[in-house]
Formats: sequence, C-alpha cells, structure tokens
Amino acid sequence: MPVIENVWDYPRPPRLEPVPLPLRIDFNGTTIAATTEGFRVLETSHPPVYYLPRTAFSCGIEPRSGGSFCEWKGRASYWSLRQGDRIAVDAAWSYPTPSPSFLPIRDYLAVYAGRVDACFVGDEQVTPQPGGFYGGWVTANLIGPFKGSPGTMGW
Repeated sequence: MPVIENVWDYPRPPRLEPVPLPLRIDFNGTTIAATTEGFRVLETSHPPVYYLPRTAFSCGIEPRSGGSFCEWKGRASYWSLRQGDRIAVDAAWSYPTPSPSFLPIRDYLAVYAGRVDACFVGDEQVTPQPGGFYGGWVTANLIGPFKGSPGTMGW
C-alpha cells in the first residue's frame, strides 16, 4: 500500500530527493524516456515534479527560446520533444546551472505530463498538475488541494 502524502506537508524551500520507483514517459506510440535514476522535487502545495536524466530520453530534444526563473533552482531552459512526426512544444524544462541545493538535477529534464501521451511513476499513470503552468505529476497517494487549480495562483 502506497504511503499517503499531503502536499501541504511538503517543505518550503523545496526538497530534492531520489525516486525509488521507475519513471517512464510515452509519446507518439512509444516510450521516449525511462529511468530508475530519477529525482523529485517536493514543494508545499504542489504535486512532486519528476526529473529524468537527459540520457534516459530516446527522442529528439530541441531547445526553445526564452526561459523562466525559480527562486530555489535558478534559471530554467525549455525544450520541445520530437518523436517521429509529432512534436510536443515546450514539453520539458531543465536547469543547466542549478543552485547548489539542486546540482544533482543538472542535465535532467522535467516533463509536463499533459503535453505527452502518458507519464508513469512505477506502474501508475499520473495525472497532470491542474492549470498547465506547473509541472507536477499527481499520483493516487497524494492529498491536496494542489496549487494550479482556479483561484490558487495567489497562494
């Protein structure tokens, strides 16, 4: 039985931890990434964001212009994922030069679950974090409410 986690018990500033379960991402009818060497970031009110090593990806990874800034992790770069004739625009992001606390996720990518066909933690298919701005993966063991739903941007 999975351990129930309340996202309101997650820390702020966020915590980085290794993931003991396999992670998998499917897109355009194929598995484009799979690893047992993932990390997750836990932050108050958010479902975990999962990071996979870039070497776990078998699809095309194309840089996008622009970026964003996280007060905890640093400057993010965005990526599109290409598999065959499909492209998922701005589907992934990374921290090429993360802050010291997040150095283990340098050269790792996080993926928006709603921009690919499916993402899995172990054997469980995740649900994308509500709202489309944040990239958390919701699993059945999580208790919210989750930041990203309507009316939560001011939290």
